[in-house]
Amino acid sequence: MSNQILGKKQLSADVVQMKIAAPLIASERQPGQFIILQIDPLGERIPLTIADADEQQGTIDIIFQVVGKTTTLLSRLNVGESILSLVGPLGKPTHLEQFGTVVCVGGGIGVAPMHPIAKAMKEKGNRVIIIIGARNKELLILLDEMTAIADELIVCTDDGSYGRKCLVTEPLKEICERTQKPNLVVAIGPPIMMKFCAQTTKAFAVPTVVSLNTIMVDGTGMCGGCRVSVGKETKFVCVDGPEFDGHLVDFDNMMNRLKTYVPYERNAHHQCKLDAQIQKKI
Repeated sequence: MSNQILGKKQLSADVVQMKIAAPLIASERQPGQFIILQIDPLGERIPLTIADADEQQGTIDIIFQVVGKTTTLLSRLNVGESILSLVGPLGKPTHLEQFGTVVCVGGGIGVAPMHPIAKAMKEKGNRVIIIIGARNKELLILLDEMTAIADELIVCTDDGSYGRKCLVTEPLKEICERTQKPNLVVAIGPPIMMKFCAQTTKAFAVPTVVSLNTIMVDGTGMCGGCRVSVGKETKFVCVDGPEFDGHLVDFDNMMNRLKTYVPYERNAHHQCKLDAQIQKKI
């Protein structure tokens, strides 16, 4: 059955991996692309990157963090159940070629969309350096998978519970200072992390690509919800991206736009928790 959940795994306290039957998407998907899903007819539509795909099995993997109402409801679905609507693959795929040395920086849940990109960069013959960052050891994901890809792996945690106690920008700067600086940096994670990664690499004139995860509704560029300013031009993440030149993205404008619906999201999530308590009593 299309959109049926075939596998479910808890990667950390708030991060879930699902394997979903989606043969058409699996056959067409390329690294860097995403899907938009909807759980029920009245629910919101949210974008999630395709973390992996198996064309022969006709499946895709999504990895998401439980942060609001929709991701909470999604996390409650179990193997055998189906997702109402699943659209994709959307967005432009990652530009792949043999660049030389590519640094892939993944922060938090951003490690999930980075996985297929790092894998594809390696397959193109690049030397791949991977930097993974998280607040603590419990929030690190896909360590084994990234270790298998990386020519060099650096893990950072804010509290020092695993790897280096630092932000990802510290080893990124050190790599840029090497005699042979990297040919390309790809950074995916929280907007503030991508902003400072781009600032770090700009000082060394190292080309930097970031993958943006903005508010989306239709995924066709019609609603305008995902618009961002790149090089002082308006772009739509769903059709022009999700990847852009990190040195040209107006991150401050993007982060302000991401706050637009925060009060509504908090209210919806609060109601969701209340509903859960009511269900327990029924």
